[in-house]
Amino acid sequence: MYRSPETAVLRGGMPLNSSDGVVGLDQVPCWSDTEQRSSSPYEGDGPALSYSYFSDPLATSHGDETGTGGVVSRFPVDHEINSKIYLWRGNPWNLEVDAVVNSTNESLDEAHSSPGLHAAAGPGLAEECATLGGCRTGMAKVTNAYDLPARRVIHTVGPKYAIKYHTAAENALSHCYRSCLELLIENGLQSIATGCIYTEAKNYPREPAAHVSIRTVRRFLEKHKDKITAVVFCTSTASDTEIYKRLLPLYFPRDKHEEEVAMSKLPADVGDENGETIIDERKIRIKPLPVISAVDPKSPTTEVDLPISDVGMTVKRSPFQVDSYLDPAFMSLIKDPDQRRKEQWERSAKNESGFNCAKLLGFGDLGGPPLTAAQEYSLHARYLAKANSLNLSEIAEMKIVYRGGVDSEGHPVMVVVGAHFLLRCLELERFVLYVVKEFEPLIHKPYTIVYFHSAASLQMQPDLGWMKRLQQILGRKHQRNLHAIYVLHPTVGLKAAVFALQMLVDGEVWRKVVYVDRLLQLFRYVPREQLTIPDFVFQHDLEINGGRGVIVDPRPKYFPQRPPA
Repeated sequence: MYRSPETAVLRGGMPLNSSDGVVGLDQVPCWSDTEQRSSSPYEGDGPALSYSYFSDPLATSHGDETGTGGVVSRFPVDHEINSKIYLWRGNPWNLEVDAVVNSTNESLDEAHSSPGLHAAAGPGLAEECATLGGCRTGMAKVTNAYDLPARRVIHTVGPKYAIKYHTAAENALSHCYRSCLELLIENGLQSIATGCIYTEAKNYPREPAAHVSIRTVRRFLEKHKDKITAVVFCTSTASDTEIYKRLLPLYFPRDKHEEEVAMSKLPADVGDENGETIIDERKIRIKPLPVISAVDPKSPTTEVDLPISDVGMTVKRSPFQVDSYLDPAFMSLIKDPDQRRKEQWERSAKNESGFNCAKLLGFGDLGGPPLTAAQEYSLHARYLAKANSLNLSEIAEMKIVYRGGVDSEGHPVMVVVGAHFLLRCLELERFVLYVVKEFEPLIHKPYTIVYFHSAASLQMQPDLGWMKRLQQILGRKHQRNLHAIYVLHPTVGLKAAVFALQMLVDGEVWRKVVYVDRLLQLFRYVPREQLTIPDFVFQHDLEINGGRGVIVDPRPKYFPQRPPA
């Protein structure tokens, strides 16, 4: 399975030095290669079986049992998953993969990063890390790879370890690996190389950490194996290499024999479907309320035996109804909070006026009470939490909203393509969640929106009521920090809709619209190299503009005028 850097050979036949050369995946033996199965590390009583520098808190005593007793393996043989696993002795950043993982601290500074990575990547990596605003333990952030052979660097922060907080550290470490793999997929990448995401300074024992890393990767690949082509476990010491060689057959058995051996050698707790440790005491138990018929208050009181609840509260013979024990505030949580707020909004709008003029004019529902700052913050937080918990890849693939570069003043740019907004193919509620997730990194500082209206006049557009609701969900930071909305190829209908938004929804935001009639004019505000523009936009611009000259700056007077380029 394992090939040392000294024995690896480049395509030209020259010996490879792992600290200097670039190594392709075709030079790293795959876990499923038959030539790597000379012997199992668990066969016999050799040193590989007893090798460990310290006790493993995950391990449990299995006695002398070797038979499976008909028990189904928790990690069955899967040749497709095994073909995506590699083990490499050397630095991850020497591998020619899509992304490499950097184990760092909350500040993402160079001094606490994986040794040698910043030196190999160049000074640009540290400069970009300084702009990310840090990273929380268990989370991950992505940057460019600069001078590395990889395309991206994924930075993650491992937990500190203490025995009494073992479970918390274990789950945080599992979340590190899962966050890195999720970022890999979100950025359209397929191969990743990761070292051991723990440091001696944080006192995380090697073998328990290896259990967590391997099983987390296995569980993730079970769900997303069609989106990932390679996961390379990189080790830097002989002890780490031996640990991974010993543990990989437990979670990635290559045949039925390894699967049967693994069933007797695996720890008792191998986590849930994500690889996280299961804590029975923290599970939320929801059971239906007992059905009790109504009691006539004039009739004699009947004693009723109620069951003991799972939370430890015992209710014995009581003359009162069950409803008297239920907190109304708690029971109100049964209904979805967003649905309750929507119903309350609709009721308030209905009470304020007998009919909705905006609806009659086709503008949508513009009624409802205005939200306070606290209500907007709560609404945004709930939508953001829900968006982060869902896989919205089908919305991302439609390319309606995506990140651009920066405008001429250095503000980050969000691009919106109107022609891609197809109401018949789009679930609006999921689209709102995706917009909230994509805009979240931008709305805390000044930013710009570029809207391509090219050929969008043929598509159905959302009404003003939906636009008002989206604006409330994004919150007041979005309104305050929005620098400008550059609208390319506006039509008369669009200008009328923007005017209605200024009058009926929010004049502060929609007065920042800047109409741009041709691409050359847009490039004065946002440089060409900072935008990914669909081909049909160029075609539309050529059809409607032809050879006409550049149009003068159409922005309102309250926009600061820039000197001509």
